[in-house]
Amino acid sequence: MRKILLATLTAGVMSAGVANAVTVSGGTITVSATVQATCSATSANLAFGAYTPGAGAKTGSAAISVKCTKNTPFTVALDKGTTTGGALAQRLMASGTNTLEYNLFTSAALTTVFGDGTGTTATAAGTGTGVSNVVTITAFGNLPDSANNQLAVPGSYSDVVNVSVTY
Repeated sequence: MRKILLATLTAGVMSAGVANAVTVSGGTITVSATVQATCSATSANLAFGAYTPGAGAKTGSAAISVKCTKNTPFTVALDKGTTTGGALAQRLMASGTNTLEYNLFTSAALTTVFGDGTGTTATAAGTGTGVSNVVTITAFGNLPDSANNQLAVPGSYSDVVNVSVTY
């Protein structure tokens, strides 16, 4: 004979009642940041092209691209260049030991030398419009047909002028 045992499992649920959600203000999170002023400048090139002594002066320009944080005032200065013997008042390009006179100015009128603000030189100023936006400062170049340049030896002449941005 077989015995079958049937068991009934009864799950009991205890009713604890329905809990209501309660929100309590317990504090704050203070979030802060300090935006630092920053500026950068990109290199520019000025090529006077072919110069024939006695055939007249050559002019050109170079666009210096400056990017600064919004509303950051800045000043751009140029040094005398890397050619030995050059000065802010009279920059020089070199081809070996030979030199060729030129200069950079703050305007197309070629009246004020673009330099570091010393002596009779001037700097250029601007205000940043955001680091993704370029403010263009133009340096105007003049390769005069001076007596010294008319004595120039044929060759390829160059100089490197360093750009400084102060903000």
